[in-house]
Amino acid sequence: MSEKYLIFGATGSIGSSLAEQMVNSGFNIHLVGRNETETKDISEKLGCTFTIANVLENGFIEKVKNDIQEIKAVAYCVGSIDLKPLRMVTEEDFNKCMKLNLYSAVEVIKGYQESLKKNKGSVVLFSTVAAQRGFTNHAIIASTKAAVEGLTVSLAAEFAPNIRVNCIAPSLTNSKIAEPMLKNKALADGIAKAHPLKRLGEGKDSAALAKFLITDDSSWVTGQIIAVDGGRSKLS
Repeated sequence: MSEKYLIFGATGSIGSSLAEQMVNSGFNIHLVGRNETETKDISEKLGCTFTIANVLENGFIEKVKNDIQEIKAVAYCVGSIDLKPLRMVTEEDFNKCMKLNLYSAVEVIKGYQESLKKNKGSVVLFSTVAAQRGFTNHAIIASTKAAVEGLTVSLAAEFAPNIRVNCIAPSLTNSKIAEPMLKNKALADGIAKAHPLKRLGEGKDSAALAKFLITDDSSWVTGQIIAVDGGRSKLS
């Protein structure tokens, strides 16, 4: 397939799994990651193109667009886990989290809006179960990802019928950014047991849904916030 599918956060557990699933299904993908070694390794393994760019840096979208101008769809698989009690939270904490998760996602969408419109494209964003469920010390990330959910439904309305916009809300997933929490086995086991399905998420869980949403298989789905969370948002 000649149409390009753009994946940000390509070295993360979800982004890398999505890339693999897309390539295995014959889709043409372009990866964006900030770690040059890891991004190159994944691109060589999958035989796809890539750009090294840090979404926290000004002008990152121009760097990406220098390498790829036309796309069919984009998955912004970028996230963070910013956990602090409110008394320790600073404005800088919020600004950095919003830049990473929200503002840069907006820059990506704006940068490719015309291409997405022309190609009847799709945008997939990522939230968290914490945007809907209250968890201690989650004020920064929950507020930020709730903003991502608001962006999703707003843009789905604004862009219809030409561009679909959906959002995936995972619970805790085995990943590099979760490693500081999960290296404590007792804590990891406790969190796993808090989910009705009694395990933590894996990158492939959310990636499978992202693959559905980013392709034309989901051509009648837009404006949705879909949980991939082992039942935690509804059943526990």
